Amino acid sequence: MTGNLYRGQAGLPFSSTLRVYEPLEAFPEEQRPAIKAAGAQAVSRAAVENAELLASLGRITRTGGDPFPTGRTDLVRVTTAPEPEGGTADDGADAGTEPVLLYCPSQLVLRAGLAANALMEGIHGPLAELLIPEEQRDRHQERIDLVKARDGSVRVHTRASTWGIPFSWFSLFMESDRKDVVEAAGRILTVRVWTPITDALERARYAVANLALAAPDLDMLDDLAQLTEWLELFHVNSMVELDYGAVADKVYPDESPMDIRLGIECLAEGDMTGAAAAYRRLASRWIPIRQLARAS
Repeated sequence: MTGNLYRGQAGLPFSSTLRVYEPLEAFPEEQRPAIKAAGAQAVSRAAVENAELLASLGRITRTGGDPFPTGRTDLVRVTTAPEPEGGTADDGADAGTEPVLLYCPSQLVLRAGLAANALMEGIHGPLAELLIPEEQRDRHQERIDLVKARDGSVRVHTRASTWGIPFSWFSLFMESDRKDVVEAAGRILTVRVWTPITDALERARYAVANLALAAPDLDMLDDLAQLTEWLELFHVNSMVELDYGAVADKVYPDESPMDIRLGIECLAEGDMTGAAAAYRRLASRWIPIRQLARAS
């Protein structure tokens, strides 16, 4: 069953995520042992994804109707920092050194609270009040308060999107970035793209600067400004990961990062024809995915 869940066959919406992985020293000292231990328990990336999905399905069917995570356990994803440019195993003192691990805690308690607030404030607020009674929201707020009291100022390491990937996310990446294509049984399970946070910030700031001059009314400009502020919260040696999730099987190979970059460059140069062509390519790729959210 877990294999099918990981393949995105559970009838759930396509979900994609943007994550930041930080070195251990970026976390408060009292959190480091727990984060390191949780990361060491991750047998494989597929196991982490399945465990998180199974836990979410379990919360939906939990007796009492409380859909919120309790925070008793928190999964941690782990990746390795890229080797310094030009560095090799023959560099003397660097030879034989262990790879630097980077960690991304799931932070489900905080993220569930943020998601619930967004749902309550959206157009489906009245329906959300029926699905998530006030008593359950208040109980979960107590969990959030406990986390904040314990950990102090908390950076949320993960952003999620259903039924498509926000165009602003693509501005952080380039075709040359490290990527993994995860396949099984003739299907693409997901595609993950990584880039150093310094590169992601440089690209985001470039996009913000050019859009502010060429298209100040574009919604994507606000998205990019918020994205830049978020990335600035993290350690300079962090990595940023775009995880396509099951939608990768519908769109990969994907040229969206290139189309976003070309579109912004065309706007900056006043080439409206080129910018429109880039948008058409993006729209033809992603609008059919977003329309699935409304399919019966």
